[in-house]
Amino acid sequence: MTTAPVSPWLRRPVPRPDATTTVLCLPHAGGNAGFFIPWARMLPPNMELLAVQYPGRQDRLLEEPLVEMAALADALTAELTRTPLLRGRDLVLFGHSMGASVAWEVALRLEREAGLRPRRLCVSGRPGPRRLRPTDTYRLSEAELADELRRLGGTDNALLDDPEMRELLLPAIRADYQLIGTYAPDLDARVSCPIDAFTGDADDEATPEMVEDWSLATSGGFSLTVLPGDHFFLWPQSERMIAALSTKATPKASRYAAVENAD
Repeated sequence: MTTAPVSPWLRRPVPRPDATTTVLCLPHAGGNAGFFIPWARMLPPNMELLAVQYPGRQDRLLEEPLVEMAALADALTAELTRTPLLRGRDLVLFGHSMGASVAWEVALRLEREAGLRPRRLCVSGRPGPRRLRPTDTYRLSEAELADELRRLGGTDNALLDDPEMRELLLPAIRADYQLIGTYAPDLDARVSCPIDAFTGDADDEATPEMVEDWSLATSGGFSLTVLPGDHFFLWPQSERMIAALSTKATPKASRYAAVENAD
C-alpha cells in the first residue's frame, strides 16, 4: 500500500481531509484493499476513498481469515462507528462480488444498530440476496480452487502457478468462499438508502436479471447499470465506474442522516 493503514480494517490511499463524502470500497473474494488504489486517485476532490482490508491477506496475512458473514460484518461495522474519518461526512458503500453482500450487511447494521444512514449502497457483480444459493466451492482441492480462480479472472495466473504463492494466497480465498458459500441472508431485510447496482454484460455469475433483484433489498430507490465486460468488468471500466459513482454520490443533503431503529 502507498500509505500506512489508518486501522487494521481501513486503508486511505489518497488522504483528502477536506472531502465531504467518503467512498468505502469492499473487495471481492480473495481481493484486498490495494485493488482500489487507482480509484482513489480518480475520484473528484470532494470525495475520499477508504478501502477495506479483510483479515488474512497482505499486511494482515498472519491473522486468521473470517469464515462467517456475521462475524465479518459485525467487526467492520464496529470499526466504522468508531473511526473519526467518517465524522461529518456522507458515506457511500461500494462492494464488488462478495464485497457487495458484505456492504449490504454493513449498511443494515449501520442503519439499525448505529443510527447511521449511508447516502447510497453500490453493489457490483453480485446477484441480489434472493438469488444466492449455498455453494461448496471452498471444499475444492488446491488445484481445483486455482482452476476456478483462473476461470473467473481477477487473479494473476502467475501467482496461481507458483506453489509458494498459492500456499500464501489460497487460505484467505478459501475462507472467503466458505463465507459466501454458507451465507444465508435475511430475505425480509431492507436498507432504507438507495441501491445502485452494476454488472458486466458477459458476467455469467451475475447476469442483469440476477443483479436486478437488489431492488428487493431496499425500501429506497434502485438503479441498474450494465457495462461491457465479464465478472471483473469494473477494472477496464474504471473511468465509467468512477463517473457513475461520482454522479450518484453527489451530496444533496447534509452528512449522515439519523434513522430510527427497526424496533
